[in-house]
Order: sequence, then structure tokens, then C-alpha cells
Amino acid sequence: MTSALPSYLCNDNLDPWRVFLEQIERVTPHLGQLARWAESLRQPKRILVVDVPVRMDDGSFGHFEGYRVQHSLARGPGKGGIRYHPRVSLAEVMALAGWMTVKNAAINVPYGGAKGGVRVDPRALSSAELERLTRRYASELNLLIGPDRDIPAPDVNTDERVMAWFMDTYSMNQGRTITGIVTGKPLAIGGSHGRRSATGRGVFVVAAEAARRQGIALAGARVVLQGFGNVGAWAAQAFHDAGARIVAVQDQSGQVYREAGLDPRALLAHLRQSGGRLTGLPDAEALTADEFWRLPCEFLVPAALEGQITEANAGGIAARIVVEGANGPTTPAADDILAERGILVVPDVIANAGGVIVSYFEWVQDFASFFWTESEVNERLDRILRDAFVAVCEVARTRAVTLRTAAYIIGCTRVLEAMELRGLYP
Repeated sequence: MTSALPSYLCNDNLDPWRVFLEQIERVTPHLGQLARWAESLRQPKRILVVDVPVRMDDGSFGHFEGYRVQHSLARGPGKGGIRYHPRVSLAEVMALAGWMTVKNAAINVPYGGAKGGVRVDPRALSSAELERLTRRYASELNLLIGPDRDIPAPDVNTDERVMAWFMDTYSMNQGRTITGIVTGKPLAIGGSHGRRSATGRGVFVVAAEAARRQGIALAGARVVLQGFGNVGAWAAQAFHDAGARIVAVQDQSGQVYREAGLDPRALLAHLRQSGGRLTGLPDAEALTADEFWRLPCEFLVPAALEGQITEANAGGIAARIVVEGANGPTTPAADDILAERGILVVPDVIANAGGVIVSYFEWVQDFASFFWTESEVNERLDRILRDAFVAVCEVARTRAVTLRTAAYIIGCTRVLEAMELRGLYP
């Protein structure tokens, strides 16, 4: 019997990487003399594909495909999350690692870009199976990772518990406790205050700054939110507490709408009671997906997976500002449509950078064994994000480009300057 080709040898899921390559192509003319180094951005530095065998609870063995991609290490150790999802592919992880390279440079934290993932539906695993999967995957990554080499973090369908298992496995293999191997850990084992809410908080911080520049009041502003996981839920709470109305939310179960606004805390309670399904929320209307994307609003926040705003739906979007809580949610063709229609897009490499900023804080605190209060973390997070967003806006103004191109100019310039200064090892 002939085995099927592993996914990384197939050519059926290259869209995320192609999007990243097109974004690099668009920024290259703005890089001046550094453009001669731009080909390095189109080539991940290192790719690891691993088989992750797991003993299942019934005694059988499952095999799951795992990845870790280090896109660039020019500015420091690799940094990027790990996701567990049935659609994870090498092309997706390559793109996510590339976006981390640009993001970390655009906000000026001393990291390169990396990303990891396992193709698995974690909802289909017991807690014990999930732990065995995580520990085996962590062991397989020992070739690449380390607190000064490559530092994973949570991403889609991974959390503090997964990071604790990951840290413990690495530490056991090293013979000592090494808290700095991952970020996004529980507080009790070297985590940082403010990490859980950081990405969602950051989405709100840049949205509020964009609104101020556009003359949009937050009080009463309508927010349409795709995704209600860790990023979407925290962003929704921040918008709600500022007086904005969360008028619609979409997740994998469907779309709900309430013109007067949805209470995000009540929505979380409903999700817990309904087994994680938005549908059936009291005092809310059900919408079709097409109706969801066409809702008039001040803020549209895609906070799910990549490739959600495309050429097919961008023409119907009725938001004033799109704030990208997810990585890569907007395709280049959709970017052009939104720009032509005067819709401001705050790109992912700035909008969702709160998580990696506080991951950086956690890493620093672990090395120092000196931990900050939540107010200190939040104050530093807000300042770094606002400064980065202001810098992007200034480049966009002086170069007459979109915010995405401006962010890529800043990020890619910093990466390529580092490469030029370091030179090539013979």
C-alpha cells in the first residue's frame, strides 16, 4: 500500500505564503539600497518538519505532523507562537513566521521571526492525550529551540497549560528549570501579569489611536468582531468598557447580532453554558456570513484565522477602520479594494503585536528573576504600541503609502540593516 504524500510535499495550501511573498514584493521598491538583501526575506532560514507519535487513551497510536519554522534570526532569537489546528500546514507556518519577523522588527523588540504548529484538532483529544502530544512535540523541537535561540508562545488553540507542559518537558531534558524557554506561562512558573489579555488589549490600543486620528468617538462606536477566542474576547471587553457597542460577533458556529450591543462578559458566559457555540444567544439575531461582512460599523476586527477578507467580500465591507487582530486576515487584492474605497486598515504586524510585546517583557523578567506589576506591564505595552503606530503613520504620510506598506518599510528596513551590518559568514 502506497502512503499519501506528506502535506509539505503537496501544493494545495500555499496561499498564506504567497500572500507574504506578495507583501514583500510590494515593499521592496521602498527599501533603497537594502533591496539587494530582500531575497533573504523570501527564504525561511530554517524549517523543521516532524512526526509526532502519540499513545492514545485506547492504546492505539496517533501520528500528527508538526512544524517549526525560523524565518529570520538576524535581529535576535526566533519568537513566535505554536498553534494546534486541523488545517495547519507548512505554508501557513512559513507565512506566520515571516509575519513575526516583520512584526518584531516593526515594534522594535530584539527578536527574529519564528512559528510552529501541529496539524491536529485538539477538541478531539483528551487532556492526557493533549499533554502527551505537547510533550512529544516539545522533545522533537529540542534541535532548534532554547531561551536564547527560539522561544515559543501560545497561539490558536494553545494556552498557559500547554506552555507549562512545554516548559517542563524542555527543562527535564536539560536537567534544570528553564522558565525562559516559552512565554505565555502561568504566573506561578514565571509568567507575566498582563500576558493573557495583551493581544486583545493591544488591538484596542491601536484602534483607539486610529479612531482619534480619524475623528471617530469611541463612545457609541459600532464594532463588528470576527473570532471570540483569547484575542477577540479581550478586545471586545476593552471596546465595551470604553463605551463602544459590540453589534456583531462571528465564530465557527455562526454569527450573532444585536444593534444595541452585545455584552462580551455575558457572551462568554453563554459560550461556557452552550458548549462553545454562539448560536442561540438570547436577545440576539442570527445573521448569514454575507450579512455579517456587510454590516455598517466604525470598527471591523478580524480576529480569527488568515485569509478572511478577500477580493470576494472586500467590496461589501462597510467599516470605517479594519483592525487586524488575526495574522494575515486580509489578502493583497482585498487590501487594494479597501484602500480604493477609503477604508483604513491597521495591519496585523502592528495591531496584534501586544502579545509578543508582553512575551518580550515575560522573557526579560524570567532572565532577571524580577517581576513587574500588571499596571507596569500595561503602561509599557501601551507606550510601545502607540509609539510604533505613530511611527507607521508618519511613514505612511511621508511616503504616501498604506499603513501596511509603511509598517513593512520600517520592519524590513530594520531586518535588512541588521543583515547588512552583520554581513555573510563565508
